[in-house]
Amino acid sequence: MKLDKKKYLIVGLLLSFIVFVSCKGGYSFTGASINAETKTFHVDNFINRASIVQPILSSELTYSLINKIRSGTTLTETQDEADAVFTGTITSYSVTPTAIGSTDQAAKNRLTISVKVKYTNRTDSKSNFEQVFSRYKEYDASLNLSSVEEDLIKQINEELVDDIFTKAFVNW
Repeated sequence: MKLDKKKYLIVGLLLSFIVFVSCKGGYSFTGASINAETKTFHVDNFINRASIVQPILSSELTYSLINKIRSGTTLTETQDEADAVFTGTITSYSVTPTAIGSTDQAAKNRLTISVKVKYTNRTDSKSNFEQVFSRYKEYDASLNLSSVEEDLIKQINEELVDDIFTKAFVNW
């Protein structure tokens, strides 16, 4: 009886190994699912076309997306003909009041950043997209924007990059 259990265990492990090895496609612990033929990526610098131009925004967003792809996939960055290419434009950077206080003045302000992203995958055209992503953070209106702006940009960029990454690489 013990011999039969060992046989089943060995056969089960062998079948599991064969299934695992025969699977095509990519997988990472970030949930990314990338076509096996996609090996390289390139991210063009995001162009800032917002009516209010924040000088660090373009480079922060570009580098954040590059770092997310580097750490979340096995793709190699290249300047040449990449398999996966991201281009983008910052279309909006705005501050608006969102809550009125007891003195009819803003109690909260909202910083909103919107980017239009075009993703082209030369090995899997079904995953191509062009989409606007928008995120915001609220802050106390008693604070000067310049005192919280850098931190808010980092937080918003992180959310935007997660949205872009998920749209391009996570097939839920």
